[in-house]
Amino acid sequence: MVTTRFKSVAVACCRRNGRLHEHKKLPDENSYKLFRQIISDFSDSPIKAAPDGQITFASVNLTGDERALLKKCGGLPLAIIVVSGLVASKLRSGTTSKTLDEHLQEVNKALSGGLGTHLSTEGVKTILNQCYNDLPADLKTCLLYLSMFPKGIFISRKRLIRRWIAEGFIIEKHGRTVEEIAEDYFSELINRNLIRAVNNSSNGKVKNYQIHDMVLEYIVAKSSDENFITVVGGHWQTPFPSYKVRRLSVHRSAREEKRMVERMKLSHVRSLMVFESFAAMHSCLSKFQILQVLDLESCRDLSFQQLKKICKMHQLKYLSLRHTDIAVIPPEIDRLEYLEVLDIRDTEVGELPPSIEKLNRMTHLLTGNKSKRKALMLRKEITKMTALETLSGVGICGSSTSGMVESTKGAAGVRTTATSLLKVSRRGTCSLKFLAIDDGFTGFLDKSLSLSKAPPEHLHSLELSGLLSKLPEWINRLHSLEKLTLSLTSLRADTLEVLLELPELFSLTFSLDPTKLSDAGALKILQKNALESDGEIFVPPGGFKRLKLLRLLAPLLPSLSFMEGAMPALERLELRFRTATGVYCLQNLGNLKQILLTVSNKAPKAAEEIKRLVNKIEKNAPTVVVGEYNESSIEK
Repeated sequence: MVTTRFKSVAVACCRRNGRLHEHKKLPDENSYKLFRQIISDFSDSPIKAAPDGQITFASVNLTGDERALLKKCGGLPLAIIVVSGLVASKLRSGTTSKTLDEHLQEVNKALSGGLGTHLSTEGVKTILNQCYNDLPADLKTCLLYLSMFPKGIFISRKRLIRRWIAEGFIIEKHGRTVEEIAEDYFSELINRNLIRAVNNSSNGKVKNYQIHDMVLEYIVAKSSDENFITVVGGHWQTPFPSYKVRRLSVHRSAREEKRMVERMKLSHVRSLMVFESFAAMHSCLSKFQILQVLDLESCRDLSFQQLKKICKMHQLKYLSLRHTDIAVIPPEIDRLEYLEVLDIRDTEVGELPPSIEKLNRMTHLLTGNKSKRKALMLRKEITKMTALETLSGVGICGSSTSGMVESTKGAAGVRTTATSLLKVSRRGTCSLKFLAIDDGFTGFLDKSLSLSKAPPEHLHSLELSGLLSKLPEWINRLHSLEKLTLSLTSLRADTLEVLLELPELFSLTFSLDPTKLSDAGALKILQKNALESDGEIFVPPGGFKRLKLLRLLAPLLPSLSFMEGAMPALERLELRFRTATGVYCLQNLGNLKQILLTVSNKAPKAAEEIKRLVNKIEKNAPTVVVGEYNESSIEK
């Protein structure tokens, strides 16, 4: 099947027995509902309905400007979404006392010149141009930067925000950090419907996003016109740059693209992004004299010798080698004295050179290979990197754990330790916002956390995986905690009573790696927990005021009962298991909207009992989605 905006392309692709399907425009009623749905959160004027409760275009008393705007959108969803996002942004800003009708009039007037009776591609560009012109200067820059990415891909929010910061687009304002300002800018682009969220993390934040093709086409052209970004091998052809290239994104690396890059003036390039193969850049590396951002994520054909040449790019602030074939970081990395972000996740790098200690501006060091469950061995030199805020994917080394934990206490600024086997600073936890520890079932967690009396009070996310038999005493003092992931071994009768008063908790997960179910220590703790709770865990009433997501992910789940008034805000319940003793009183979860059951391929009928219990709910029953996971692949 081929989808296209151009009928001529569809006709050319259509075989003798093929059929053309022209997607119809939205009818008036649906156009109005979509328009009002987006702006209703910021307007006192609700969606209007007929006496029978049906919303119809004829039954509502639209203002002249509202009717005119909908007509200009011509039933095209993108146009409706972008225009309503523009109106909503004006209502949301609250900088004036204008009413909704006044904002509608203002937007309608701005669009009056460039749109005809029937909305064409040029008409959509007129709408996008108005939305672009309405953006503050800083946000215009951030939006144009999205043209670095190819058509249709999912893009990480964190990746984009870190690059905005490295480019210098974000500055501190009103006592707020650059990260907080960047998050606001990203949210504003989402709210204006210029980009769309694809999926969310378990803390509710956007994880990945995507740009509509027509929006991307518009900003690619705009970036080219302003000589802001040069794209080589992209989906849309752009003119060869006649000026200095400032930001270069190479989407394809064929012979033609290689020749094009070789002809360019590259001495003023500040940012380089390469997709597919690095081969096109082999002969050009020495030309990049002031490069500050280099993103080679998932790029092939990157050799150790080329990496040594990259280490001569002294101005680099951001270097991503994620998902490349590199296995060794050269000692010359210490030449990158301005480097703030180094991403070597999902590579074969198992160790950093001692010279890494000289990178005292480093704020984000992202390491480890999650898919292969490999951590990077932490060197004592890392303790000298005092600017470090994010440290991920580093490992704890067997019997020497205690000494290694002590050796990290100099990194007082460490704010994030995530994803693999980690070492944690005891003295520097006060500034931590994100902390994840997996002790590999060594017993490190119980021993280490019991020694710490002062809680890392500013934590937003905490993950404790491994052999955890009890919660840290300070956990109920984490008043900023939004996301909590704990080993299933910590789920006891009293655990939920300790956690229910955490005021900001949004996501709660209990998990256990299937490969550890046979671990003697884990089995002993699970059996003890079952005896203490008489085989059933009761979720108490009250508390968990903001909890929206509860997840239990383990081969064997204990019996769980929800008492009346328990978890009043819970919207989603996720269970992944081979065997579940039972999940009862689901009718007491009055706000529950979805139950996701993922069962082992070794027990495909394990979800039937839970589905039967859900079917008994008479009022506002949640939807049930059943999936299957391959347990043998997890155990490898």
